[in-house]
Amino acid sequence: MTAFFIIILGVAAMVLWGKVQQLQRQLDDAVGSFQSVIDSLREEIAGRSPAAPVVEAAPPVDVQAADPVDAPEPPPETEPEVVDTAAAQAAYEARIEEAQVQELNAAQAAYEEPETAESIPLSSRFSFDFEDIFGRRLPIWAGGFALAIAGIFLVRYSIEAGLVTPTVRVIMSFVFGLALLGGAEGAFRFEEKLNDARVRQALAGAGLATLYGAFYLAGTAYGLIGAGTAFVGLAVVTAAAIGLSFRFGLPCAVIGLIGGFAAPLLVDSDTSNIPLLSFYLALVTGGLAWTGQSQGRSWLGYAALALGLGWGVLMMFAGVSSSSDFAALGVYLVVLGTVLPAFLHMNGGPSLPKLAAGAIATLQMAVLVSDAGFAPLTWGLYLLIGAALSALGWRYPALRLGAMIAAGLGLWLMFIWPDPDTQFFTIIAAAQVAVFAGVPLALHWRKQASLLDLGQLSVVVLGIATTLYVRFGSWGELASEPVLAISFAGLAILPAAGFALLWMRSKEGETRPALILLAPAAVLAFAALLLLTPAWMAPIMAMLVSTALIALLWQREALSLNSAAWAGAGITLIALGVTPAYEAEAMQLGSGTYHSPDEHNMLRGIVRWAASALPFIGFAALGRSDLARNIGEALAVAIGYGVIAQFAPTETLAWIAAAGAIALFAWKEARMAAWGTALVIAAFWALVPLGLWLGAGAEAVAGMPFLAESAIAPLDLGLELAPLAVALAFIGWRATELSMSMRAWIGFALGVAGIVALHSLYKQAWGINSLLSFDHFGLGERTIWQALLMLAAYTLWQFGARVFPASAAKYAALAVTVLALTHFTWFTLFLHNPLITPQHVGPTPIANWLTLAYVTAIAGLWMASQIACEQWPEMPDIARHGVSGVMMALIALLGFSLLRQIFAGTVLTSVSISQNESLLISLLGIVIAIGFLAYGSWRDERSWRIGSLVLMLGAVCKVFLIDAAVLDGLLRIASFMALGFSLIGIGWVYSRQLKRREVAAEG
Repeated sequence: MTAFFIIILGVAAMVLWGKVQQLQRQLDDAVGSFQSVIDSLREEIAGRSPAAPVVEAAPPVDVQAADPVDAPEPPPETEPEVVDTAAAQAAYEARIEEAQVQELNAAQAAYEEPETAESIPLSSRFSFDFEDIFGRRLPIWAGGFALAIAGIFLVRYSIEAGLVTPTVRVIMSFVFGLALLGGAEGAFRFEEKLNDARVRQALAGAGLATLYGAFYLAGTAYGLIGAGTAFVGLAVVTAAAIGLSFRFGLPCAVIGLIGGFAAPLLVDSDTSNIPLLSFYLALVTGGLAWTGQSQGRSWLGYAALALGLGWGVLMMFAGVSSSSDFAALGVYLVVLGTVLPAFLHMNGGPSLPKLAAGAIATLQMAVLVSDAGFAPLTWGLYLLIGAALSALGWRYPALRLGAMIAAGLGLWLMFIWPDPDTQFFTIIAAAQVAVFAGVPLALHWRKQASLLDLGQLSVVVLGIATTLYVRFGSWGELASEPVLAISFAGLAILPAAGFALLWMRSKEGETRPALILLAPAAVLAFAALLLLTPAWMAPIMAMLVSTALIALLWQREALSLNSAAWAGAGITLIALGVTPAYEAEAMQLGSGTYHSPDEHNMLRGIVRWAASALPFIGFAALGRSDLARNIGEALAVAIGYGVIAQFAPTETLAWIAAAGAIALFAWKEARMAAWGTALVIAAFWALVPLGLWLGAGAEAVAGMPFLAESAIAPLDLGLELAPLAVALAFIGWRATELSMSMRAWIGFALGVAGIVALHSLYKQAWGINSLLSFDHFGLGERTIWQALLMLAAYTLWQFGARVFPASAAKYAALAVTVLALTHFTWFTLFLHNPLITPQHVGPTPIANWLTLAYVTAIAGLWMASQIACEQWPEMPDIARHGVSGVMMALIALLGFSLLRQIFAGTVLTSVSISQNESLLISLLGIVIAIGFLAYGSWRDERSWRIGSLVLMLGAVCKVFLIDAAVLDGLLRIASFMALGFSLIGIGWVYSRQLKRREVAAEG
């Protein structure tokens, strides 16, 4: 009941909204006309300009023609009369402005004066009267609805109270409905007396609704008449509604047909007759659509479709069980989804509501097929609605989306179909292909297909193929499935035929449509080949398809062909990686765990990898673009290495990759992607030993000693690291097109490889494989390594310009020097300093590892500063002072360590510092400070003199605060005497230095 009133109020709102829109347009027209009059008056007034005053000019006098003798004498000079032209002009403009103001006021008064009914046009009369709308107009329509409802409720009351028999109830309904129609006819004939068309429209609408309910009761609720008689009666009422709408107006049909839709809801019925209800609703929907079509009111047809489809949902929820019910509801959905939308296209093209009707009906039909257990009847109806939508799409392209929706739902139904019969499933699949793929192909043949149609063709064939394999395919290791292969090949013909049509029609190639058609054809062809061959042959089958695509690209350049060819090559590579044989073959690429000949079929691996490389060789040869050629070359070389790895000994693979890089570089240096890939493969071989070396180096940086067993073995250096170094050296030597930055990186890589190799050989030569050996020989090993690095840096500095550019040689020397100094600082000064950790420095004082280590570091600092000054002559003084400070600190630390070695022996941490040693440390500090002062004076290096003072002050503070506190007697006196003489000597030296500088400044 609530739904019925909602429908009533909705119709009333639509009618009133139309009236309000019409009145609004009339008001806008009236205001626009008045505004145009005012604008024209203002333009006319503004167009008037004041007339310029006329000044009479004196006649011209020909001065040259006049005789100077006969010329009249000029009159006596008199003062000219002064005329105030500005005041005259201002007075004139004031008069003009006053006249304009008077005219404008008159026009405004005429506009504001109320006009009579005769003077105002009919279109401009407007007044929104609330009482007129809700007191005079709306009650009439509500009365018509009330009468219709009264008739229906009268019948319902009689049913509930049991007052009359079913036959009498039906007769009363017919009598009441006919009486209402008679009253409407009478109102129409006495129109002059009633003077209101709404009376007949309300009566006729109520009568029609009552007759709809009467026939429904007679045929469905009580079975007083047969289904055929009820059908004829409903058809008569529908025809009467259509006819009376032309006689009494549109509201008559609206009220009557909406009442017809509401009648099944308002009248109770013990049993439901789905076939009769479907026919009834189809007639109601068709009548409403026809009426709207005839009277040019499209919204009426849309409302009919919406209500009809809503009834379809209600009927499915109510329960559909028998075959006749399924058939009736299916036909009903076919009519509402295809027939009526097609009818509505007669006056204008398809629109979104019509397309939505087809889509919703298709969805309901799909649900019906599922509810019916995928019975042949419902499948037939579904295919019928799909065929109808496809046929409509043939004429109206906008409706082809509905056919695509139907195709998608059909594929989904096939996918969820539980335990289908094989033969029937095949028939339905073939029918869907014919309807949903055949029609787009036919449209394409007629040059009428859009991207949507071609997409539908591709999706349908791929979806059917997927469904077939899911249902009937084998996921095991069967070698061949010929029936499915034939099916896939047949499906591939459709998109292939579509692509062939594009190929023949366009010499340039149509990019987007070609890809839409070519991709599914290639995929289905590849699938068909897979179904006929063993799994290990998958990359070979993919290569066949990919080669065909590359051949098409070779003949005609197009984005679609390029994309398809690359996709085919990618699938070939994927097929190589996902097949079971790949794992054993991949183990041959590196130094992993190798399989026995039985587990690894060498010939099969060669064929598989060679087939995978062919498409990329084609791209490398095709060379339509630099990017495509580079990618093709890189992948071709990489997969080609895989081919060689299937039969070549593992020990030779790194050298094979390096030799390939050298050969490709020598053949064509510009093919950087090719030789670069081979070089990268050689680098990957070097990464394994380098990784182990870097891991041990990282542990060494953290404090764990780098033992000989962590270094790269000589055999690994020769088989894995040396190939990369040789290839890099050859490329750096023969390169003519490489940039300086690339050459620098090659030099850097060679330097790193050389250092790693030398370090590994050096570690192997010392053979330190335990912590005890490290304590005994670690300092010596590090010191000699640092000395060798310094020697290499010195060689590069002095003689590198003979081989390399001078600047590059100096940079390399500086880098090696910094590396040696960093190694000394971290490992010898911090981590394994003999002063804090057990390290054997040697039994002989001065002539031991300590002296060599510190002298090497000091020499490295001096060499680094010299190279830096050569490269950057304007290096800040603070940098030079910093280097001098570090050198002084190392000298002082060396002196302290050597003094410790005299007292402690080869292990400086073996005994603690005694009192005598402490005094000697202070004395040593003073001596070293004097040495710094002397050197600074000799070299005129202020930084050394300042360093001397700092060290001297430190020694003095130590004597006063530490040494003197524990001394007594002569030792204390001696210490202070030594300290005094030292201080006097330093002061004397400084005074002479200062006097010398003053004399030099005065001179």
